[in-house]
Amino acid sequence: MKTIDRITFDPEVMGGKPCIRGLRVTVGTLVGLIAAGRTRDEILKLYPYLEAEDVTQALAYAAWRVEEIDVPLVPA
Repeated sequence: MKTIDRITFDPEVMGGKPCIRGLRVTVGTLVGLIAAGRTRDEILKLYPYLEAEDVTQALAYAAWRVEEIDVPLVPA
């Protein structure tokens, strides 16, 4: 899998949600815009401080998270 190094987590930024490079733009925001039919170019115009690779990595991260399996912890 390609390195995902633009996704950051910081409890002080957007409540710790996965964000793009520490900015206040979440992965969920970008995925939601794509799901709503926005193109990469439209997103980059809406958020001029983002780069095309930010969108690519947000989608890659979201796809990877969807494939994870959450295993509940059972108390001992």
